[in-house]
Amino acid sequence: MRILLVEDHILFQESLGRLLDAQPDISVVGGATSMLEAVLKARELKPDVILMDFTLPDGTGVETTQTILGEQPAIKIIFLTIHEDDEKIFDAIRHGAVGYLPKNVTSSHMLAYLRGLELGEVAIPPAFTARILKEFARLPPREDVTAGATSRLTARQRDILRELKTGATNRQIAARLVISEQTVKNHVSRVLKKLNLKSRHELSK
Repeated sequence: MRILLVEDHILFQESLGRLLDAQPDISVVGGATSMLEAVLKARELKPDVILMDFTLPDGTGVETTQTILGEQPAIKIIFLTIHEDDEKIFDAIRHGAVGYLPKNVTSSHMLAYLRGLELGEVAIPPAFTARILKEFARLPPREDVTAGATSRLTARQRDILRELKTGATNRQIAARLVISEQTVKNHVSRVLKKLNLKSRHELSK
């Protein structure tokens, strides 16, 4: 299992790296301390799993997850957290994370959760499972003005569409996807044309 560590506290990242590298079936292929570095290293190293911090100097772990999974959807991302903030954890799972672990988890439990990923399991402590089910059960069905139309979009245009739905500006999208603002503008125009929309604001209605 190839793992990328995304954590801006160097001491914690190094300690975790030593623990994981000591396992015969696990290899830490790299570490990142920022959103930009994480995106670039994910492209370069193509890890199986990313252990992600919620807060990074230039963005959030959720934003980083969106960008990485938009390009490499097979990567499994687990969030690491000091405080169990339900809303943050729910948001991470909504955006593709396969679990979360508290940073004070025992080494044996962390290794067990990581190895469980290869069996199709998720890395979520049992005590949190009921809270997740309750949260998703209360969510109402949501209609999407673009339903059925996204098949006409390229992979990059789907990335742009996802960002537009969050209300992100061209500059924010450019930073998250590591492309130029002009490239973003070109993609936005094509996305709106393919979806037969007059403006980006229609996506957030």
